[in-house]
Amino acid sequence: MVLKLYGTPEAVGTTLAVAMTLAEKQIPFKLVPVDLQVDAHKTPEFLALQPWGQVPVIDEDGFILFESRAICRYLAQKYESQGTPLMPAVDDVEGRALFEQAAAVEISHFHLHAWTIYFEGMGKARKGLEKDQAVWERAVEELSRKLDVYEEILGKQKYLAGDEFSLVDIFHISFGALLRPAGCDLMKTKGPNIARWWKDITSRPSLKNLRLGRPIISTAL
Repeated sequence: MVLKLYGTPEAVGTTLAVAMTLAEKQIPFKLVPVDLQVDAHKTPEFLALQPWGQVPVIDEDGFILFESRAICRYLAQKYESQGTPLMPAVDDVEGRALFEQAAAVEISHFHLHAWTIYFEGMGKARKGLEKDQAVWERAVEELSRKLDVYEEILGKQKYLAGDEFSLVDIFHISFGALLRPAGCDLMKTKGPNIARWWKDITSRPSLKNLRLGRPIISTAL
């Protein structure tokens, strides 16, 4: 049975991260679109899969898994021998520790600010709500401070977890790719090391083929 990905019809947010991981690992999948605009994620049928009523979710032969970072780790480890290596090998203790360190940095120092910029800059409008400019500006200011450290890190290594592309970079794309549409251009203007890294990871064929904000096409035969 082909893996099912329950997610947004378009390549955005955390659904984009899972779809990009599937592409990097060359895993066939069937998209089951969940239209958030009509609350399809709050139906009893969907809540039976994901009790929090959030996307994405995968179903692989009856194995149900939610939370995008958990899904991506699962795919990277189960399909370790195919496609792009996205995590250090289990027996590479130091490499795995540095990977987890970088993953913790993403969720602690990047995600909340990037999500807030997106939500105030785009998400609220989709819900018919008014943007809080002060909240948006504070989030931009906070992210800018965090990216000062990113600039230093990326001056010493090619990617966030070291010199190899990894899931950590994909995690940043989830909402990092929505910053510019939400009115924030920090990923290109903050510093040369960040700009170099961002151009690198957003130029990968797996992401280009998905086309940010466009409908996701299943790869199942």
